[in-house]
Amino acid sequence: MPLPPQVRGSLEDRLGRSRRELRGSYRGTRERAEAGTRAIVVGGGLAGVAAACVLAERGVKVQLVERHDRLGGRMASAPTRLADRALHVAPALALHRHFYNTRALLARVDPELVTLRGLDDYVVLGADGASTSFAELPASSPLNAITLLRRMPSFSFTDLRRLSSERMRQLILFDVHRHGASLDGLSAATFLTEMGLPAPTSELLARAFAHASFDGPDAVSAAEFLQTIQFQLLANPEGLAFDVLEEPAEDALFAPMERYLRSLDVDVLVGEGALRVARERGDRVRVETTSGALEADGLVLALDVSGLRALVEGSPGLAEDAGFARSIAQLEASAPYALLRLGLAEPLASQRRAYVRVATRGSLDAISIHDRFEGESRRHALRTGGSVVQLQALHVPREQSDEAVRAELLEGLFTLYPEARTIAVRSEALVRRDDCPAFAPGSFVARPRVATPYGNIALAGDLVKLPFASAMMERAAASGFMAANVLLDRWDVRGEALYTLPPRSLVPGLMGR
Repeated sequence: MPLPPQVRGSLEDRLGRSRRELRGSYRGTRERAEAGTRAIVVGGGLAGVAAACVLAERGVKVQLVERHDRLGGRMASAPTRLADRALHVAPALALHRHFYNTRALLARVDPELVTLRGLDDYVVLGADGASTSFAELPASSPLNAITLLRRMPSFSFTDLRRLSSERMRQLILFDVHRHGASLDGLSAATFLTEMGLPAPTSELLARAFAHASFDGPDAVSAAEFLQTIQFQLLANPEGLAFDVLEEPAEDALFAPMERYLRSLDVDVLVGEGALRVARERGDRVRVETTSGALEADGLVLALDVSGLRALVEGSPGLAEDAGFARSIAQLEASAPYALLRLGLAEPLASQRRAYVRVATRGSLDAISIHDRFEGESRRHALRTGGSVVQLQALHVPREQSDEAVRAELLEGLFTLYPEARTIAVRSEALVRRDDCPAFAPGSFVARPRVATPYGNIALAGDLVKLPFASAMMERAAASGFMAANVLLDRWDVRGEALYTLPPRSLVPGLMGR
């Protein structure tokens, strides 16, 4: 069934006032699917869970297949220990307040969104420790972009006069439909250079926006970079302050979500991998798994890049449309990233922020003091009298040793937070992962969409291209809703409402063709 009115009303109060609802979700004439309608969702991350929720709420019998032993996908943590206790280690999740679809998913298990804790600012530290705040910017473009540039220590009024008017116009008025293809061949780094920004300013913008794709600016398409800026800054009336989950995602989101799904009679099949897909007669699909075979009327593939590529390559029926097969084959993973979780003997200086992004410190991308916002880490810190700090590194060379990664991250921490050099590290854990999609120059146009040529098969996840600007976590939730809607539309069932941002430029229409 759709969300109960009291949940929907509570959510409406928390979604913000400037969102735009995509009305295409409501094309079906029925509230529930016919009895016996079945769907399979492969992948138990955010996108797969979103798709399974919407389908099951509308009476579809859903089987959710996840190859790992628990739900969560990339948001699931790596098992590790700090001192005498097991702690979750995963990227810090910045759930911005314009992530309307992600919040609508969380509201299934937390209608009041009480598991979210607000952080008051979004800050990027420069090489010398100088900070640039992204808080309280004007709500409309281009005032928000100009205000942000003027805040940067490396940017002056003279630099503003030297900017390329063409590149500035493209940045401010980028539209994913009209301009994505023409800017796809450029890298974000080239775009920023041609824009005429000072190098430190370019680096800061890259850290804030290109690194949202978990890769460096030379490896991210300018089209992807600009749509991220459009979504995160220019069209965003909520600002860039964000919330975090007060407990690890497994405890605050995925364990409750699994209970919710099971209450809707969803078969949650963890530890079961999908091997191949066959399209059967009578508009049916068959999924062979590591423990047997499943059949259904519809299928959502919500896998990471390597999983999706392997499944399509091993399924001849999915290669019948050459364009679809090519769009999957060209998908790549981004460079690896690493997380170094430290159990410190003492807290860092009180003025240190709970979370900051970092510019011009090599692969070090973020520093988060987890015991200042996450309950599990706070309890650990109270037991030990110390602190739990996590360092995140992006685009880590595959050949770089764990010791070299650790040394680089610690040196970045010591440079920016000198007091950390004299604090003993009681315990630590280094986790390296390689599971984010790449958004390389030239990939934007060919990126697969949610709907596929096969009608009753849909894609979901942050690797797909949406018809509106988005960012990775929000793209996962929104694409999961959209994938469910693709199937529901075939069955004449009303889909889930989706929300995006309305245009907020003071100078619309200047981009031209």
